[in-house]
Amino acid sequence: MKNIRDLTLPELKEYFESIGDKKFRAIQTYEWLWKKNVRYFADMSNLSLTLREQLSKDFFIRTISTDAIQQSADGTIKIRFKTEDGHLMEGVLIPTEKRFTACVSSQIGCSLTCAFCATGKMDRIRNLEFDEIYDQVAILNEYCEKHFGQKLTNIVFMGMGEPLLNYKNVLKSIDRITATDAMAMSPKRITVSTAGVAKMIRQLGDDKVRFNLALSLHAATDKKRDEIMPINESNHIDVLIEALNYFYQLTKNDITLEYILFKDKNDSIEDAEQLIKVYRKIPTHLINVIEYNPVAGVPFVKPNEDTTQKFTDYLAKHRVNVRLRRSRGKDIDAACGQLANKGTVAS
Repeated sequence: MKNIRDLTLPELKEYFESIGDKKFRAIQTYEWLWKKNVRYFADMSNLSLTLREQLSKDFFIRTISTDAIQQSADGTIKIRFKTEDGHLMEGVLIPTEKRFTACVSSQIGCSLTCAFCATGKMDRIRNLEFDEIYDQVAILNEYCEKHFGQKLTNIVFMGMGEPLLNYKNVLKSIDRITATDAMAMSPKRITVSTAGVAKMIRQLGDDKVRFNLALSLHAATDKKRDEIMPINESNHIDVLIEALNYFYQLTKNDITLEYILFKDKNDSIEDAEQLIKVYRKIPTHLINVIEYNPVAGVPFVKPNEDTTQKFTDYLAKHRVNVRLRRSRGKDIDAACGQLANKGTVAS
């Protein structure tokens, strides 16, 4: 049996012709799969019972299920998903006054071992398939409509895992998310965040993707970045700068630098000066300065408000487009760097 969502619409039409049925049944089925997000052939009510039984004999629909849900005091919703083979990963719905953002995972676990990240303490079990990623977005969108009466406005690939180490499935999921016969989300409302895989950043440029890119920088010198992000040892900052310029040259898509502040580690004015130097070398439109979120067993601390303000003010004074991103969902371990399949309660 094949996963029916691996088939393109033309392939699905060929299938219906091969069983002696009409091509328009393919369009009906495709709509059930990608617009209405049904997970069982029995629910495709405008298909005959005989046809639904035939489909269930020839195909399966790979699904994920909602395993647990938590809601933060600030309205953020974290959902723990379970795959059909029993693995867990998390997605987050982040509501603000003007935006409703889905933060989705691309891998089960992670292999990068960033020193500040809870996910980095987990083993990478496997990549998520493209339709498992799509279903995270679909389910988070359902919750957004249910709780806030709105559809998602934005999607960020900033959950568990490194998206560019699951390149094929991430791009295929975005293709479906943005397709007019599926979710029809604008690619300009999608941001893929990477810890810095220079080769794959260049590949994004070659593939002329239409979504935006964020680099999790977090330190502006190789010495400091090596200490907190082992991936930097094989993807030095100058190599990343070259890759990001190549990406922008071919796509003209927005690039954001993400920079978590750690007390006495990367929060000095000297660190800000080094960050400005990197900023000047990249066609980036924004630096997101991010509050550090505590992770058990990790020896990093959030700087005080005065230090944070001085850091961001220094950047702004030197004509850097900077935004301080306040963390949301900290009380349910849903904030940046906290996702680790724990602390949730049964739904």
